[in-house]
Formats: sequence, structure tokens, C-alpha cells
Amino acid sequence: MMQSKMTFLHRNVVSPVVILLALWQWTAEVGAIWMELPPKGTKCLSEEIQSNVVLFGNYTLFSSDIRYPSTMSVKVTSPYGNTIHSKEKVSEGQFALTTKEPGSYLVCFLIDSKKGTGGNVNLEWKIGIAARDWDMIARMEKLEGVELELRKLEIAVAAIRENLVHLRNREMEVRNISEKTNARVAWLSLTSLLVCISVSAVQVWHIENFFKKKKLL
Repeated sequence: MMQSKMTFLHRNVVSPVVILLALWQWTAEVGAIWMELPPKGTKCLSEEIQSNVVLFGNYTLFSSDIRYPSTMSVKVTSPYGNTIHSKEKVSEGQFALTTKEPGSYLVCFLIDSKKGTGGNVNLEWKIGIAARDWDMIARMEKLEGVELELRKLEIAVAAIRENLVHLRNREMEVRNISEKTNARVAWLSLTSLLVCISVSAVQVWHIENFFKKKKLL
């Protein structure tokens, strides 16, 4: 978990700029992942990502036996199963995209080793603000220094707003599902009670008829 030092103004008021910097760090996700690939089989990594989020990945394969360099197949799929990046017989590469579907994005690696040796892949994984090319943005918009940092904060605030809207929508969906489930459980309980009462009434009726036929009542 990222830790950030907060500076305080007089009367214990937190600086708005510091808050925005902390939120910007929270919305930017950068990760370097080292994965060991077996000689056979596929190894995958998934990440839950919202829609309209920039995603960047850079991968490099390191063969276990340098005498026999290996290659690998790489495939990135969307939550709905659409292939958005696919490469075969490569030792390195990268992909960059803007997500269109919210959900779990999957990147899979399959090593192509003729000698039956495995390998290791280094995956640089950037999501959101961290995946943007800020050098290019600065050149295109002619930003520098404080202006560039303010531009980053502006995008960070927009991303945070989208995250909050997404969380609110998810909360509403969960609440609706919970209410529907509770209603169904209530109807099921009532139906079960009515069935039990009906079965009991039928059993009592059969018992009364039995005793009447036997002239015990």
C-alpha cells in the first residue's frame, strides 16, 4: 500500500494539492510482475478494470537455458472473450489499448520450447494514469512544470469521479439483487409454509376417514 506524507496547514487543514496528489497516486497503478513459465501449459494473469481506462503492457521472455532461446505465445482477452492482442513465437513485445468493456482482462503466456525447458517472463503492467504517455501529452499541449502536474491532477480527479460513479452503480446493483433475493426467499418460505399446512390438513383428513371407517370415532 502506498504511503504518502501529508503536510498540514494552520488549524489542522490538509492542503488540497496534497490530497489531489495522494488521490493521483491511488488512481495510478504500475506493476512489474515476474512469472515463471512451465515447459508445458499456459500461465495467465487477470486484472479487474473498468471501461475507458488506458492499459499498457510490456513483456520480455528470459529462457531458462541460454543455449536454446525460447519463444512464447501471448494473448490478451477482454471480459467478453474478445481477443485484443495476440502474438506467436515472440520473445518480447507490448500492447496498449483503451478498455471498452468493464470486467476482468486476461493476459496469457504459453512458452514454445523445443527442448522442454521453461522460462521466465517479466511483465510491466500499467493501468490508468500511469499508462499515459505524459511526454507526448506535454509536447502536444505545450505543458511543462506546474501546468503538467495540474493536467495530471485534472485527469486524476476525472478518474476518481468515474471510480466513485462505478462503485455507486455497483452498490445499487448489489442492493437490487439483495432485495430481489430477499423477496424470493420470503415467497419461498411462505410457499413452503402453505405446502406444509396443506399436507398436514390432508393427513388429518385421511386419518379421520380411516378411524371413521374402522368405527373408532
